[in-house]
Amino acid sequence: MTAFNDEAVTGDALRRALGVSRRRFLSTCTAATAAAVAAPVFGAAPALAQDRAEAAGHDGGRSALVPPHKRGIILYTVRDAIGRDPLASDLPSGFREVFKQLSRFGYRQVEFAGYGQHANAPGGADLGTVQGAKLLRSWLDEYGLRAQGSHGFIPPSWPLTPSDLETFKRYLEIANILGMEHMGTGGDPTGTPYRADWDLAAQKWNTLGAIARREGIKLYTHNHDSAYDFLLDGGPLDAEGRPTRSSGIRKLEYFLKMTDRKSVYLELDVFWAHVAQYKFHTYTAHDGSRRESVFDPAGLVVRNTNRFPLFHAKDGVVNPQSGLGYDMVPFGTGDIDYRKFFTRVGAKNYHNPMVEQDTAPSASVPGQSLEFARVGYDNLAALRARN
Repeated sequence: MTAFNDEAVTGDALRRALGVSRRRFLSTCTAATAAAVAAPVFGAAPALAQDRAEAAGHDGGRSALVPPHKRGIILYTVRDAIGRDPLASDLPSGFREVFKQLSRFGYRQVEFAGYGQHANAPGGADLGTVQGAKLLRSWLDEYGLRAQGSHGFIPPSWPLTPSDLETFKRYLEIANILGMEHMGTGGDPTGTPYRADWDLAAQKWNTLGAIARREGIKLYTHNHDSAYDFLLDGGPLDAEGRPTRSSGIRKLEYFLKMTDRKSVYLELDVFWAHVAQYKFHTYTAHDGSRRESVFDPAGLVVRNTNRFPLFHAKDGVVNPQSGLGYDMVPFGTGDIDYRKFFTRVGAKNYHNPMVEQDTAPSASVPGQSLEFARVGYDNLAALRARN
């Protein structure tokens, strides 16, 4: 099966230290079966030889689309391993052992999705404190990993309450201890389709982004398909005085336009962006006509390169019956053309792809998420530009 093209298509084609401020210091498949999750995987040697060979140019003259130091994973993919009781399993459990295993696979970056782990793991249950962050940082350094981002705290209040502002600054402090360049959230700036709400969200994010920037952190929002639907910004008003039609601009495109390019950033989830391509391809214009405009995820990044420091590298197999257009699978085993995507977006020493699979954990196959993490790394590392 072929993926939905990530270029514009129409009609039927669619159916398919530490602890100092960053300003003062910046540190240094388809589905695998249960039988594939074997002890040798977890005992594998660190993947440093390949990194050295690639850095020296000894990879057959082929160019890696994702350099070794940019290969990352969001820890949400292996959340079951982080939350596993080390006293009840021989599999890697808790942050420290998971970091060790991810490093062995070859990963050099991680993105956090919370700071909680099993209470029996080293450090205890909650590492979302200054002391906990220092411990996490020591383990990251131990295994040659860099924290590149996190889905942290975005204040729900606007205008900001003193309590929310204090909590936000505490998360920025933790981000700096961990050595992050970015901090973000897994939610949309607002949940409505109306321009007035996105204007308000832009004001809020400009304020938060400026606070983060003063601490040396780039603030980002991570989004699913809904944020790439069309903004309602004109035409007849409904009974509550809200617009019912669109100019054809998408919600996040408008958000990019209305926010400070030096303070507010986005993380593109490539899977959900392709779902949006499948789902949101027509809109009702202000004059009432139906118009087609197919979303081009790579094109959006190319037009706004510096606004997309992070990606979620998540894969899917085409399935129009799913309602989403795709079924999620381990990275590199699906139909999304990542070689084409990374070639088009370029700037490979700027973007930070994080392998993600929401469905990786399995109650019946406890080692599955780490095995899928290994598969994801191997497939990310294998991406090469065409000669």
